[in-house]
Amino acid sequence: MFTVLLAALAIAGGEGLPVKAPAAVGMSEARLRVIDRVVQHGIKAGGFPGAAVVVGRRGASVWHKGFGHLDWAKSSPAVSPSETIYDLASLTKVVGTTTAVMILYDEGLIGLDDPVSKYLPEFSGGLKDSVTVRLLLEHRSGLPADRPLWRLATSPSDARRIVLSARLDYRPGTRYVYSDVGAMTLAFIVEQVTGQPLDGFLHDRVYAPLGMSHTFFRPVDSLKDHVAPTEVTPPRGYPLQGEVHDENAYALGGVAGHAGLFSTAQDLAVFAQMMLNGGEYDGVRIVSDSTIRIFTTRAAGNRALGWAMADGQWGSGQFLSNQAYGHVGYTGTSLWIDPTRDMFVILLTNRVHAARARRPEKVIADVRADLSDAAALAVTDDPDAILAMPESFRADLAQGWNQPVRPVRRKSTRKASASRTSSSKSSAAKPATKPAAKSTAKKSSAARTTAKKSSTTSAKSTSAKTTAKKATAKQS
Repeated sequence: MFTVLLAALAIAGGEGLPVKAPAAVGMSEARLRVIDRVVQHGIKAGGFPGAAVVVGRRGASVWHKGFGHLDWAKSSPAVSPSETIYDLASLTKVVGTTTAVMILYDEGLIGLDDPVSKYLPEFSGGLKDSVTVRLLLEHRSGLPADRPLWRLATSPSDARRIVLSARLDYRPGTRYVYSDVGAMTLAFIVEQVTGQPLDGFLHDRVYAPLGMSHTFFRPVDSLKDHVAPTEVTPPRGYPLQGEVHDENAYALGGVAGHAGLFSTAQDLAVFAQMMLNGGEYDGVRIVSDSTIRIFTTRAAGNRALGWAMADGQWGSGQFLSNQAYGHVGYTGTSLWIDPTRDMFVILLTNRVHAARARRPEKVIADVRADLSDAAALAVTDDPDAILAMPESFRADLAQGWNQPVRPVRRKSTRKASASRTSSSKSSAAKPATKPAAKSTAKKSSAARTTAKKSSTTSAKSTSAKTTAKKATAKQS
């Protein structure tokens, strides 16, 4: 009965945010058009077959568009931001698991500094007794990045046992390691405290009250044609459409704390607006404003509680404010929320679906960053803060997207010595070894000053994310 109800609600669809012209909310339509160009570059380069984009500000949707198709066939349905359902991958961690933890914290049912063993007695022994809920949210628990559940587990219950028996890789609180295992553990806490499966709790307390009727785990078969396909040749042995892409989430039954949630860009816009409103939307309160502030304030390095801070990493670009927070998903999804500008930026793609680009991960990284930058630069209602538009965005340059990798030729000692002087003089003009975020070229001095937000810490977080995902590239 529950799945039948979900299918009926999803087909009916939600209304989403009200739509307003950019000028009505202090944004430039001409500057927002950069988004169209950037996304189309990504599709043309073969990074992803289609994309859904929503940019919102001051309670309204101002850029609400679909690009391309669900897959690479021209006959495939066109992407719609209100109807095309995407596998959110790691956006599940914040739109799902972290939100559930916020609600339970708000109600006094979970304490951030409580040991995990208080809720999950199986998670105990040695240093594990010092792991707290807060450390799980900060990715500083000591847990490994991942475990190959898809190879080790024989059932969802067996997968749960393997997660809870995972050994720590380092002393809790001493390092940052982006951990899917930690997010899985948080979901188990939610289920233990509420006595409900994670998907049921989130539906009852978040998605249904907000009218997010296209947001759920395990889409029913009747919605398959609306779901963007993902992997073509996964370990499961058949193409995936309407089934979670992440192999470990699949091993856990399709409902997990780190992945498994599906949604549309329009539904996520409602969620983002709820966060900007301090936990309330359209007269429905999900969580208190004080809890929103606690969970979205920088806590350790470039992490808040569950959320990442927009420090130039993970496609947040250069121009979002210091208070902006968000997350990305491995399948090609991202959500960034900027409370300073009262704005959010959503991008949903299925870049893992038979990508034709040589380096689809570089394509999606640049497109994400460009969208964040274009949205931030489009805010024009503060004359003192308007920045000059760059002559080229990352997607215009497309550096490293499809060029073949050339072998490095060794120079003779004499030639290398003779070339040192000229190399040092010209190094500033050779951005190939620098982050793409710094190669957008010829910005105004004000823009360059604003752009210096990325740090060594953000680089390490991106490295940790990449390392964790590359280790299980075929199953993530």
